[in-house]
Amino acid sequence: MDLRGIGMPYNTSYQFIDENMIRGLGDKVAIYFQDEQITYKKLKDRVNQVGNMLKEIGLRMEDRILINCYDTPEFVYSFFGAIRMGAVPIPVNTSMPASDYEYYLNNSRARVLIVHQDLWANMCHLRERFIFLEHIIVICENAVNEFDRAFNFHQMMNQASIELDPPCTNYDDSAFWLFSSGSTGNPKGVIHLQHDMEFALNTYAKNILQMTEDDRCLSASKLYFAYGLGGGMYFSLGTGGSIVLVKERPLPETMFSAIEEYRPTIFFGVPTLYGAMIDFTERTGKRFDLSSLRVCVSAGEALPPAFAKKWKELYGLDILDGIGSTEALHIFLSNRIGDVKEGSSGKVVPGFEAKIVNEQGVPLPPNEIGDLVIRGDSIAHGYWNLHEQNKQKFVGGWLHTGDKYYMDEDGYFWYCGRSDDMLKVGGIWVSPIEIENCLLQHDAVLETAVVGETTENNLVVPKAYIVLKEDMKPSMEMENELKEFVKQHLARYKYPRVIQFIDELPKTATGKIQRFKLRKLLQSGALQL
Repeated sequence: MDLRGIGMPYNTSYQFIDENMIRGLGDKVAIYFQDEQITYKKLKDRVNQVGNMLKEIGLRMEDRILINCYDTPEFVYSFFGAIRMGAVPIPVNTSMPASDYEYYLNNSRARVLIVHQDLWANMCHLRERFIFLEHIIVICENAVNEFDRAFNFHQMMNQASIELDPPCTNYDDSAFWLFSSGSTGNPKGVIHLQHDMEFALNTYAKNILQMTEDDRCLSASKLYFAYGLGGGMYFSLGTGGSIVLVKERPLPETMFSAIEEYRPTIFFGVPTLYGAMIDFTERTGKRFDLSSLRVCVSAGEALPPAFAKKWKELYGLDILDGIGSTEALHIFLSNRIGDVKEGSSGKVVPGFEAKIVNEQGVPLPPNEIGDLVIRGDSIAHGYWNLHEQNKQKFVGGWLHTGDKYYMDEDGYFWYCGRSDDMLKVGGIWVSPIEIENCLLQHDAVLETAVVGETTENNLVVPKAYIVLKEDMKPSMEMENELKEFVKQHLARYKYPRVIQFIDELPKTATGKIQRFKLRKLLQSGALQL
C-alpha cells in the first residue's frame, strides 16, 4: 500500500527490525562484531530498550540526538532506538576535532548526545559551550562511568523494558539527519524522511545488488556516512541478511583480515581504499582469500579504470562503480552485475531519473558535458536552516548534484569532475578525472590529483600532484616520463604542464580527494598538507 499523504502510521524501524521477526529470523545472526554474534531477537530488544531509555530521560518526538559512535552494535541500537520512539538521530564523523562537535551540536540543537567514552573525553572540556545539550550518554568500556553529569549507556539500556510500540510517525516525517562533508563550507544538515531508507533498499540493494537474506555485508565506509549507512547497516537489515562491523580504521590489512575472518558476500569500498589494497597486495606479495565475495562495490568518487582492471586481475572480481550522495541517501547511477563498463558510473538505477543539462537547465544530447541532475523518492527533504541553498540545490523535484557528466549513446554516464574542478585549457573543457585516470595507469603512480594552475600570462594549465609508489623516487626524469606518458594516451593539450611530487593528498574521511585544498594552496603559493 502507498502510505504517502494518507496519514497512516509508518516508522522505518518496523521495516528494518520487526519484519525480520515476522519472517521467523529471530535466531539468525544480524550483527557480527569482534567475538559477538547478535541475533535479530536481541537486536530488536536492544533497539526497544534504547528507545525506552530515551523516553525515560524526557526525550519527545522530533527531538534530535547526536550520535558520535564507532561502528559498533551501540551505533545500530542508538540509531534505530531513536527512530523507534520518534526522535531524530544524527550520526556524525568520529574523527573530527572537538570544535566541530560544538558546531554539530549547536547547529542541530540536539538535546541528547550518545558518545563513545574516548570521544567524549576529547570534547567534554567544551561542555558549557553546547547550548542546547541536556543529556550525555556515554558508551563506557567498563561498568564505571567516570564522567560527571553523564549517563552510562549500558546501565541505562539494561534497565529499560524490551517492549516499545512505535509512535504515530508517518511516511513523510523526519527520521534522521546526515551531515554533508562540508568540502566547500560548513557541513550541512541533510534531513531524511521515514521512507527514504526503504526506497534506497528497494531500488539499489534489492535491484542492483540482488541482495537476499543469504548475504553478509562488510563496509569500509563508516556508518556515519550515507554510503556506509546503507552498505554497512540497513541494506542487510532490510533483506534479513547479516552485518559485519569493524570498529577500526579501514586500512588495507584490516579490511583483508575482516574479509577472511567473517566471509562477507558483499564488500563496500571507496576508490582510494581499493588502490591501497591493490598496492598492499603487490608490495607484500600476499594473496588474500576473497572467495566469499560475490560483489564488490565502489562509490564516493569515480573508480579509476586501472584499479578496476588490476582488482579483477588479482582477485577475479568485478567492482560495481556507482555514484550517490548524502542528499540522495545512496547510489543512483551504477554498473550492474554482468554489465560493467570500466570508467563509467553505469546507468540510472531504476526508480531514479537522471539527465544532463546546460546552465539554462536544457537537456543535452549524448556525449556533451553538462550538469547532472537527478530525481527520486529518497532525495532529502532539504538542508536544515539553509533557505537559499535549498532553492539552488532542490529545484522542482530535481537535485542538482554539482557534478559534471556526459551520457553516451548506450545510456552509460561518465564522470568529468565537480563543477568547480573542470579546467578550460586553450578554450577547451578538460576533465581532471581523465588526466588522473591516465596517470594511474603508469606503474610508478599510486595516487594523483589534477587541478588548474594559472600562468603568468593568465592561462590555465593542468597541474598534477602525484604520490609515487613506495619504491619509486621523484626526479626530473620521472616527471618528463609521466608527461610523455599522458601525451601518448590522451590528446596532447591535456598533458599536465606541471608535476609536483608529494607524500600524500588531502582527503575527506570518506577518501575523496579534496582538490579545492590543492587549489587554495596554489593560490597561496604554499603546499602544507
